[in-house]
Amino acid sequence: MFTPKASAVAAALVAAVIGLGAGSAQAAGWPPLQPGAHLYSGSGGSGAVTVVDLDDFGTCHTLSAPARSVQVASGAASVVLYTGAGCTGDHPWATGSLAQFDLPWPALSYRVVPV
Repeated sequence: MFTPKASAVAAALVAAVIGLGAGSAQAAGWPPLQPGAHLYSGSGGSGAVTVVDLDDFGTCHTLSAPARSVQVASGAASVVLYTGAGCTGDHPWATGSLAQFDLPWPALSYRVVPV
């Protein structure tokens, strides 16, 4: 049976281990969430970054390299990603105004739309 002191020590140890795990996961994972929208050439928010102008509603932008992951933190805008250049392709994908995920397929173009 645990004593109150042993329980406190065990709880502190668990918290420390969880804290270490969270720190290393962050270091190897996504960049910190920040206001705006960012497209990444690699999965998990890695690789080259394209900063999206969330005030440029409706304009189609073709990327120089395919985006494979996206991060959006906005109260008013969403990013629609397309598999083809010139905002074409069979599977447009809308992010919503708060998103952080790997895309189901590489995106070659995008446009900003209101939410």
